[in-house]
Amino acid sequence: MKPAVARWLEFAEIDLRAAKALLKEGGLAPVVCFHAQQSVEKCLKALIEATGLNPVKSHDLIMLYGHVEDMVKLEEDTLAKLSQIYIDARYPVSLGSLPEGLPDVEDAEALNEFACEVFAKVTTVLQTG
Repeated sequence: MKPAVARWLEFAEIDLRAAKALLKEGGLAPVVCFHAQQSVEKCLKALIEATGLNPVKSHDLIMLYGHVEDMVKLEEDTLAKLSQIYIDARYPVSLGSLPEGLPDVEDAEALNEFACEVFAKVTTVLQTG
């Protein structure tokens, strides 16, 4: 595995560890969702890097996934949901990052679990590929 690919995965794992720790704190669901999004973004950028391309500077998970969807199959609806809440989870520009409002603990747990699954899939692809 190329060093740059390994570094993307290292940083993706750090975001997963942060999300796990924040879930225990309570009341931090938007921040957990932010770290879940960041982990998935870094996993996708690891795959892009592995293809020999330079990852684009974007937080749009659907666009990033478009570069690597032949390498790994991911739930696009969940990718879109994570992309949607990325900015609103960090800044109080609007009060509704999901149609029903800010993410709650259940959203955070589900999106964090998705991020963990993405990390596992991408790691497997990169180690066996």
